[in-house]
Amino acid sequence: MKKVVFSGIQPSGVIHIGNYLGAIQRWVRLQHETFNYFCIVDLHAITVRQDPEALRANTINLAKTYLAAGLDPQHCILFIQSHVKEHTELAWLLGTLTYMGELSRMTQFKDKSGTKGENVGVGLFTYPTLMAADILLYRTQLVPVGEDQKQHIELTRDLAIRFNNAFGETFVVPEPLIGQVGARIMSLGDPTRKMSKSDPRPAHYIALTDTPDVIRKKINRAVTDSGSEILYHEEKPALSNLLTIYHLMSGIPISELEERYRGVGYAQFKRDLADVIIEHLRPFQERYEGLDDAEVIRILREGASRARVVAEQTVRQVKERMGIVVE
Repeated sequence: MKKVVFSGIQPSGVIHIGNYLGAIQRWVRLQHETFNYFCIVDLHAITVRQDPEALRANTINLAKTYLAAGLDPQHCILFIQSHVKEHTELAWLLGTLTYMGELSRMTQFKDKSGTKGENVGVGLFTYPTLMAADILLYRTQLVPVGEDQKQHIELTRDLAIRFNNAFGETFVVPEPLIGQVGARIMSLGDPTRKMSKSDPRPAHYIALTDTPDVIRKKINRAVTDSGSEILYHEEKPALSNLLTIYHLMSGIPISELEERYRGVGYAQFKRDLADVIIEHLRPFQERYEGLDDAEVIRILREGASRARVVAEQTVRQVKERMGIVVE
């Protein structure tokens, strides 16, 4: 039996090469090895206020990104989170077992809440429980995540074990599937920070739909480290990030790239890197432009229908175990 995988991305901000290399590209490989649920987590997106029209457009565009990148509805289930109501229903049920202290210790909550004090939205505080529901709903065994999401998987595991101990074996306890090289693509303007969809500075990321001219300009302006050697080293975070992107886009080992550019300046390296990115993204961009919105929506509805079959069974079982009278 193939192992079950669940993962998702929020339809907010601009989808960039960090999302593609760190997540979506891994999913494309996984779809032939595992049984997969790949979701557009729109309910997570609204923990921060969204413009309604932008959210609708971003949701469809993210679905098109999934398909253009190579996710095949014949090999995975693609759907929108809010189209399966059991996500929120299970989140409430799990919320009764989640402790305030667990949620308040979440690093991402601390980062996103900043100095807002008591004006922080409840959704921003409780969304790790919704994330746990997303995963546990489908008896997920593996969750592809970056290091920054590992804390959420630990909470999910804790909730699964807590429920099983209290009400009997119900949930599969999932394992994180953390990538190695490329798990975190860093900002072009600040290599100490992860490339972000919500970054208001377009020069700090490369969008999957950027034109060749825009890509060249962004790579040309990307920060570099002191010195002139092109090396992958912890003391050279900017060059290490660019080498990682080059490696993942070209398939050339980093050690070979270091040798190729020994004694060559940053300018030539950046020109070649821009060319590699442009050529790698060209087929994606052609497929993306050719997708019809109506067909994309049909695929998402069909995926939600397939996901709902499993989700309904899980929630019914959870309710029965908790003593809730079911219909």
